[in-house]
Amino acid sequence: MRIVETAKHFVDKYYPQDHLYIAGGLAVLLLVFLAWPGDNGSTVPDQNQVSIPVALGPGNTSQAVVTPDSETGMGPLSYDPGDFIVPGKTAAPMIADEIVPLEDSSWQNVVVKSGDNLSVIFSKVGLSDQDLFRVLNSSEEANILNRLYPGYELDFMIPEAGELEKLRVLKSPLEGFVFKRSESGYAAETILKEAKLQQAFRVGTIADSLFMAGQRENIPAVHIMEMANIFGGVMDFILDPRAGDEFSILYEEQYLDGEYIGHGEILATQYINEGKVFTAIRYIDEEGEAGYYSPDGESMRKAFLRSPLDVFRISSNFNPSRRHPILNTIRAHKGTDYAAPTGTPVRATSDGTVTWAARNGSFGNLVVVKHAGGFETKYAHLSRYAVRRGERVRQGEVIAYAGATGGATGPHLHYEFLVNGVHRNPRTIPDSLPKAKSIAQAEMDRFRSQTTELLNHFQELYSDRLLTLNQPSAD
Repeated sequence: MRIVETAKHFVDKYYPQDHLYIAGGLAVLLLVFLAWPGDNGSTVPDQNQVSIPVALGPGNTSQAVVTPDSETGMGPLSYDPGDFIVPGKTAAPMIADEIVPLEDSSWQNVVVKSGDNLSVIFSKVGLSDQDLFRVLNSSEEANILNRLYPGYELDFMIPEAGELEKLRVLKSPLEGFVFKRSESGYAAETILKEAKLQQAFRVGTIADSLFMAGQRENIPAVHIMEMANIFGGVMDFILDPRAGDEFSILYEEQYLDGEYIGHGEILATQYINEGKVFTAIRYIDEEGEAGYYSPDGESMRKAFLRSPLDVFRISSNFNPSRRHPILNTIRAHKGTDYAAPTGTPVRATSDGTVTWAARNGSFGNLVVVKHAGGFETKYAHLSRYAVRRGERVRQGEVIAYAGATGGATGPHLHYEFLVNGVHRNPRTIPDSLPKAKSIAQAEMDRFRSQTTELLNHFQELYSDRLLTLNQPSAD
């Protein structure tokens, strides 16, 4: 009893009665709020999830929940093996796919998007995790379902609810697998189709940038990048292009059943820089390796590309006497800085082996590539890597992405070039380096027989285009 009296005395002394009334009222309100049901009894959604409407068919909609990928959001899809432990378990969240009924109403189409989950896709079309488990364990070909990427298409044939008759997985309109139901599970068949190739010819003029000129002529962005790569050994597309420069490009387009499905290879391209003409023709050598050469057989692929980035601004050149922007002291700038947004692809300027791909002091995230002949290149302040130490890389291959790690004052790439351990100016050193091998004299007849007709066709298309442009108007 003494304990109770002591407690009562403590409350009366430090907590006046009106305060107790207020605290009691607030407690009651809190209990009422917690007990009050939300819409449809739902809970508060995760702040990292986004609700997206998903069409499930005529007059039927639902909500999709997507958890954004923290980095690229472009990795392969996955499924949780635990989904298959509880019989009849269904996945609660839906995903950002659109189910599209095909002409045959028993088929449903889903285009894979970033962040999708395989078991949820199956749930959405009315199939259980057991159905997915049976397909995944049906054959070796079913491993493709463990490596789905955005853009892949899944076609489900479900003649009766919950009965998967066929599953078609298309990596592209030309390639994929179909899984057909059988007594023992699902049998896999390979889908391989051949596209019809048609040639497209475009001519563009530089007014602002190479990309903008390409967009005006409806040239696929990937071909603009490839063209910059092709001429990367003879031109620097950051500094060399001038307003009025002209380029032309002949490339393949892919069609299937009369519909455009994608681009093919660049067959020939030309760039005129202040009156100087660079022409490149595609040639496949005796070993089946494709490359681009000048009309006289000289390889466009030089020992080193002039730039590790495509069409971005140089913010600081090689300078042994530069004043450091942070330390405010005279400190040699041993490379070239390219101002570029975070995430811009960084390319290896030549073939080599990655000797470093990790953090390195003020360099931040750093990739170092060792090349034959005593050459070494460094790529610093990266946001992330695309290669690992010990990996072999080819010229033009994406090895990392620009960023602002380490001592960077903003997003950019710091690029260094060393010859036998001595820093050289990355902007001028390519001029003194040997060229990549050209067509051997013994192979020149083969080269000419394969490229002469293509070159003549390319030049005729260009002449016809000029003739059309120079025609007087009908007015």
